[in-house]
Amino acid sequence: MGDKLILEIKVELDFRDVSALDGPGGKVVLIPFGGTAEGEIFSGAVCKGGVDRQVVNLAGVRHMSARYMLDGRDYTGAPCKIYIENNGWFSENSPMPFATVPTFLTDSKALAPYLHQNKFRGEGHAREGGVLIKFYEVGAD
Repeated sequence: MGDKLILEIKVELDFRDVSALDGPGGKVVLIPFGGTAEGEIFSGAVCKGGVDRQVVNLAGVRHMSARYMLDGRDYTGAPCKIYIENNGWFSENSPMPFATVPTFLTDSKALAPYLHQNKFRGEGHAREGGVLIKFYEVGAD
């Protein structure tokens, strides 16, 4: 069984409103972002308030935790929202794409059983002005 691509998010980073802290125990950066989402299960946009929190410890390991809401339509055409918390860990020498572990919550009657009960993984691919996040259902094919 392989993994099945279900959703791609074109993240547009907003570097004008970055908040950062560099202290004796490590660094924290908060990067607001927007973007669009397209895939076989959903299409829509990232709602205002999306943020990528990156904490770098003294060993140089970066914990990325992006939290955001999508607003759009599910595959049946019904309006819905999807909340995503996407976590990943990497360092300067980590290979691309970087791996993530997403968690989903939705108000879509069609998507809720699927997104709340199956196993998913994510990939982050660098792109001009942002990141392309790909979500896969694990063991779907």
